[in-house]
Amino acid sequence: MSQPLNPYLFVVGNPRSGTTLLERMLNAHPRLAIIHESHWITRFYTRRIGVRPDGIVTPDLVRHLGEHHRFHLLKMSVRDIGAIIEGEPGMRYADFISRLFDLYGRREGKPLVGDKTTGGYVRRLPLLHDLWPGARFVHLIRDGRDVCLSMRTWPKADRAAGRFAIWDEDPVATTALWWDWQVRLGHEGGSAIGPERYREVRFEDLVSGPEDQCRALCEFLGVPFDDAMCRFNEGRVRDARGLSANQAWLAPTPGLRDWRTQMPERDVRVFEAIAGDLLETLGYERAFGRIEPEIERIADRFRGWWAEHGPGTRADIAR
Repeated sequence: MSQPLNPYLFVVGNPRSGTTLLERMLNAHPRLAIIHESHWITRFYTRRIGVRPDGIVTPDLVRHLGEHHRFHLLKMSVRDIGAIIEGEPGMRYADFISRLFDLYGRREGKPLVGDKTTGGYVRRLPLLHDLWPGARFVHLIRDGRDVCLSMRTWPKADRAAGRFAIWDEDPVATTALWWDWQVRLGHEGGSAIGPERYREVRFEDLVSGPEDQCRALCEFLGVPFDDAMCRFNEGRVRDARGLSANQAWLAPTPGLRDWRTQMPERDVRVFEAIAGDLLETLGYERAFGRIEPEIERIADRFRGWWAEHGPGTRADIAR
């Protein structure tokens, strides 16, 4: 039996890294349809929500999915997903998702269907690869110092770095730990998958040379380049005051965040003391080569908290 065509692609990344921009550019391609922020695919599988221990889906999956707050983004009815399961008793979860993506693609008139979800999926690349060995992964990476600037003003920060107890004390140190944790897991997980299925794209390259990056992505995805990707926002641009770049449907715009001019020196030093090694691994230069003793003490204290209370620790699981 041949491998299913879909899911064809997963676009992943740390929140505030520009993944919505990349999603819109990919979705403008006449052969690609990208589901926006599903969030439930890995969670349902790992927690066995509507899924038996052997990976077979149950009728309960229909109810749980229909009740999920992001179900409407699939643009289908509970009856539609129920028909998928009823049509093939004993269906495995991976096959169910493939049929679901196929249906989404037919509704959109496109054969290749992917998903863009920030946060959790970037930490779950090995699982996603195990479930769909043929899927491709695009990991959008943005300089963590610019991510930190964006996180400080994001109204939804409490769903990301702001959910940790140390946020109120030092949001910069917290964001550095959180960014390092997520991006490192994505980088390591993707490197294990290999370059044929995993590709990293720097946000800075995407906004400074969108056509070049889109051409390279099309080659990676095995589809012909289409300039519609660079015209994704035609007829959608809004100029009302107070809108974010996403809300305004702006074209790729370099310099909307620039830590070099907008981030206090102390904050840059703290961020680099915590996440500088990963910045360098990803090709970003440090602003400061030497870590001052006072900054190192701050970094050590917050690293200690993260090791004891952060994601995946007993304290975090207990919460």
